[in-house]
Amino acid sequence: MIRKEEAKEILLTCLKTGGDFAEIFLENTIQNDLELSDGNLSKSNTSFIYGAGIRILHEDQEVYGYTNDTSYDGLLNLACSLTKSFNYEAVPLEFDFIEEKIENKHLAKKQAKNAENEEKSRYLKTVYEAVANYHENISQVIASIWDHTQEVTIFNTEGKMITDTRNHLRLALRVIASKGGIMQSANDSIGRNQGLEIFDNSDLETFAKSVAKSAITMLEADEMEGQMLPVVIHNAFGGVILHEACGHALEATSVAKGISVFSGKLGTKIASDIVTAVDDGTLPNYWGSANIDDEGTKTQRNVLIEKGILKSYLVDKRNARKMKCDITASSRRQSYRFSPTSRMTNTFFTNGDSTFEEIIENTKYGFFAKKMGGGSENTSTGEFNFAVNEGYMIENGKITKPVRGATLVGNGAEILKKVDMIANNLSTGHGVCGSISGSIPTDVGQPTIRLTGITVGGRGGKK
Repeated sequence: MIRKEEAKEILLTCLKTGGDFAEIFLENTIQNDLELSDGNLSKSNTSFIYGAGIRILHEDQEVYGYTNDTSYDGLLNLACSLTKSFNYEAVPLEFDFIEEKIENKHLAKKQAKNAENEEKSRYLKTVYEAVANYHENISQVIASIWDHTQEVTIFNTEGKMITDTRNHLRLALRVIASKGGIMQSANDSIGRNQGLEIFDNSDLETFAKSVAKSAITMLEADEMEGQMLPVVIHNAFGGVILHEACGHALEATSVAKGISVFSGKLGTKIASDIVTAVDDGTLPNYWGSANIDDEGTKTQRNVLIEKGILKSYLVDKRNARKMKCDITASSRRQSYRFSPTSRMTNTFFTNGDSTFEEIIENTKYGFFAKKMGGGSENTSTGEFNFAVNEGYMIENGKITKPVRGATLVGNGAEILKKVDMIANNLSTGHGVCGSISGSIPTDVGQPTIRLTGITVGGRGGKK
């Protein structure tokens, strides 16, 4: 790694044509992918990601570049190249680096990068063997472990010098069931910013059988009949609806441009009184957590919505200049190849006062989205469309027949107002979120919630 004196010279060079802030982001990452398909090892890849990115700001203008040459000369050449983008009077800045020490809230006792493939394969074989003979209609089982150990160092012209290590590890399982030309799949994952010790307290067999049961249940289910009705969305990955339908629209990447459905609405009521939503990157060892964001700011708990009132956006340094507001430690990037911007970490509705059983009992007729799939949302209009991987009808306060092929269609700004019951069973699910700064680990979550009415799409007809 470059010395502090060298980093200072590089950053001072960045300011010669009018930049008023500059930053160096250094990364050294080891990434492993191991996959077991139908009991056989089908993939084993190791990637080394090593390089640096330099960013220069002039007010809210930005120029960014990256290189694999992290020597003093290599970074100085990159800095000189980037300064050609500006032609302003040089900004005289004086700074000295003060190395910040941070408390590591996300320790990995057993880093996955140091483990042999044989050990990781044992976890994959455990989940495979739990479901391989679960049902005669299971046609394929794919299990994988992805681990990503990222070491970063950040220098900037505010005198910041800080380092962090992230140890992301996720075991994912996909089970495919087929019969008579019909195919259904189910998937789930276990993910943490932690080491292999996460499996010490995980019941992998129960986890695997739950995924298999979902695939078989949906294989035998009737097609959903499209209609408008009350919808109960279960906890954990059900929180994807908050992430997609609301979270992205609260990121400064869209808010600062005025193209978000929530632009200019701080302090206004955007949800029902019982809705409180949080983005918290400090939660120990959570999949979306880190000690610092990718601008070197210590992560924090951000209350986005409190009792229905919009309290905060997710704001990075550059967009804070545009919006004239404080940063929220929400700046993230996939790697040194990407400039950072505002992103979510662990985003969820907080617990409510109801129980899961009360919500079901108080729903005379509706739809239960037990497991959500992927979705998409237009941040400027708020319109969204989500697949439901496992769904059931609710009749007379009871969960009854399974239905497949359901989709939830609506508007993010409107759906928040339709939440009328929230359970006390908060849980999170683990995903990978893509945006302009690349793909990053994020947790989505919520307790079970009920919406008073939403369009549920489907291809089925009345029986």
